[in-house]
Amino acid sequence: MPDTRKVIIIGTGPAGYTAALYSARANLKPLVFAGPEPGGQLTLTTLVENYPGFSEGIMGPELMNQMQMQVEKFGTEIIHDAVTRVNFKTHPFEIFVGEQKYVSETVIISTGASAKLIGIESERQLLGHGVSTCATCDGAFFRNQEVIVVGGGDTAMEDATFITKFASKVNIVHRRDTLRASKIMQERAFKNQKISFIWNSTIDKIHDVDKNTVTGVTLRHLKTDQRTDMNCQGVFVAIGHQPNTEIFKGQIDVDEVGYIKLRHRAFTNIDGVFAAGDVVDHYYRQAVTAAGMGCMAAIDVERYLEAEHG
Repeated sequence: MPDTRKVIIIGTGPAGYTAALYSARANLKPLVFAGPEPGGQLTLTTLVENYPGFSEGIMGPELMNQMQMQVEKFGTEIIHDAVTRVNFKTHPFEIFVGEQKYVSETVIISTGASAKLIGIESERQLLGHGVSTCATCDGAFFRNQEVIVVGGGDTAMEDATFITKFASKVNIVHRRDTLRASKIMQERAFKNQKISFIWNSTIDKIHDVDKNTVTGVTLRHLKTDQRTDMNCQGVFVAIGHQPNTEIFKGQIDVDEVGYIKLRHRAFTNIDGVFAAGDVVDHYYRQAVTAAGMGCMAAIDVERYLEAEHG
């Protein structure tokens, strides 16, 4: 049998790294599985200006690198592998990477969520260089510029309305001729003079990969198949997020979308299994709130273990 750990943390990002920091300083010797995207969504961003403590801002990958070095300084062990399955029906809990098994008294899940993307190559190539999935994070970078928001739900309307605080014009591109957003969000968007709508359309290509910045898009009308070029300086993709919980299905309570349900604080429905960050939070989705939840989960783990062992 492998050694039984006190805590295993699945996933990194601000939630996972903060959980590791508090766990390590509590002498719990945490083991962290970094997963397929170490650092999470912040590694896909450039300048982060809304994380406290950095008056000039900090690059997303650098912030994650600093967090990693900090937790390693206090004795956190990081394995750069993805967990392939878990068994929460036995205790201590079993965590698998392929056939390799790890066991732990407690688990913190901080696998985050992935933004749904349009699915074109130029979109991924320009992520963090004019293409964004977070209006709250990046809207201020587009002062007096023209941008596109892709989507037709509440998130798209909220993002578009928020970005009008900075941008000169916001064009909402939607695949249909009606919105899925709630009536109140639709009304706000329709009344905003900076917002216009491009219906029955999708983005075929985002320009200009060679210049490593967004200069415009090629739009395709889904009914006529006609393509038109349009200048813009930013593209915000707002078609939703998918929580990274596939390996936990059937092991833990999740909602209809896949977000982990919390019983209270950072406790899931399984005693000894905790969750933090975007894997449970579909409302705020900010680095600072994820970090705060990671702190909560680690403190909950420490007190849970104290209660279990007297």
